[in-house]
Amino acid sequence: MASLSLSPNPDCRINATIFSPRMQLPRRVVVVSGVSGIHLPAKSSLSASLEKNRKNKVAVVRMSSMSPALHSYDVVVVGAGIIGLSIARQLLIGSELSVAVVDAAVPCSGATGAGQGYIWMVHKVPGSEKWELAMRSRELWEKFAEDIKHQGMDPQEVLGWRKTGSLLVGKTSQDMAALKGKVDQLSKAGLKAELLSSIDLMEVEPALVIGEEGCAAFLPDDYQLDARRSVAYIEKENRKYAIEGRYGEYYNQPVTGWLRSGDGKIEAVQTSKNLLYSKKAIIIATGCWTGSLMQDLTRDLDIELHVPVKPRKGHLLVIENFNSFKMNHGLMEVGYIGHQDATLQPSNLDSGVDHHSETSSISMTATMDSLGNLVLGSSRQFVGFSTEIDKHIINRIWERAREFFPSLRELSLTELEKSREVRVGLRPFMPDGKPMIGPVPGLSNVFLAAGHEGEGLTLALGTAEMVADMVLCNPSKVDKAPYALHGHCS
Repeated sequence: MASLSLSPNPDCRINATIFSPRMQLPRRVVVVSGVSGIHLPAKSSLSASLEKNRKNKVAVVRMSSMSPALHSYDVVVVGAGIIGLSIARQLLIGSELSVAVVDAAVPCSGATGAGQGYIWMVHKVPGSEKWELAMRSRELWEKFAEDIKHQGMDPQEVLGWRKTGSLLVGKTSQDMAALKGKVDQLSKAGLKAELLSSIDLMEVEPALVIGEEGCAAFLPDDYQLDARRSVAYIEKENRKYAIEGRYGEYYNQPVTGWLRSGDGKIEAVQTSKNLLYSKKAIIIATGCWTGSLMQDLTRDLDIELHVPVKPRKGHLLVIENFNSFKMNHGLMEVGYIGHQDATLQPSNLDSGVDHHSETSSISMTATMDSLGNLVLGSSRQFVGFSTEIDKHIINRIWERAREFFPSLRELSLTELEKSREVRVGLRPFMPDGKPMIGPVPGLSNVFLAAGHEGEGLTLALGTAEMVADMVLCNPSKVDKAPYALHGHCS
């Protein structure tokens, strides 16, 4: 029986490690290298001994007293954000496989913990390549919430789950024309959608002011959730399988390399502390760090792989215990869609230059979370892996929100200093706007699930189901072709 020592993890900061009793000896190894974008400890003696074998690519490992601990699982998932943990959950509930989750930090350290927490369809495009996956994922979230309710728990308490509905709002006659088209498009796709005039909006969202020409596309069946609560609950459910020796967590352990057999199969993932053998699959779900990680891991392999995921920095401003007005729905300005879809030329993305004025955009988004906090956003910047708070961006978010909520003009950010929080995260941006989900060409047992940008929560459960079906060789519930890596990699 596995040794299990866990503490509750309500805010995703606990470093809980579960060790599986399944172990085996290592055989062969590919040279270990550092991971770009992640702070690594000094190389272990194992790494140093492998360095002199770089030219051989495959070398026999002689374990010493300094060697990492050995553990064996059917599947190793690298990345403990909402994508990685959801994939682990899907494999645990849908099969008899054992699963390990590895992360360089702890859950909610990246984009997951910094997000706004909406499961909205109002800004999506019916018939687009991501539409089917988004609809399937939404269906799975609804089922997840319903299952929690059937267990005698409140989904709002457990997940922060609420059916708030969403409003995509515009102020001009041009916006009105676009929103009329959006409502018609969503209705034809089978969603309940309606166009609300500025007079209608005065009744449903009194604090919102958009002028006489303004209107909104309204989807009453859209949802919000709390990402941190959701991750904590998924962790709790996953950990139930540790008693059977089917689940392990390895947090604060950067991946430093992997082992490769003579026939080219990847046999194990090496972290800074452990060697985790995988009998069936290795899944990389490391968000915006996926590109640099895969570059390092495949540097000495005979495959050509370029994963073009880039970090796109985002700020959110959270006003805690907000009571100046009540917000009944989630809101997003129509300009958000254009900002979300905006891309940069490859030369700008790869230059390393800070194109602050060119790459920053601000769109008004506003939600009230289940704790009564006002969450305002959002920004998008290409500034590398920096997560420092930019006061200029926060001021711009605040000023943009005041254009839609005039009562905020009576408040100042200085006065709110003690009751505000700023969240900064790095969205995993993909130039073509689609995540990568599927096996890595040339590495039959390695899968990627990354590049979801600002849709990680929305697409998490659908992505998890898709990856699990690939690993288990089950028929896919949705078309997986748009996400295949051959369409992204060169």
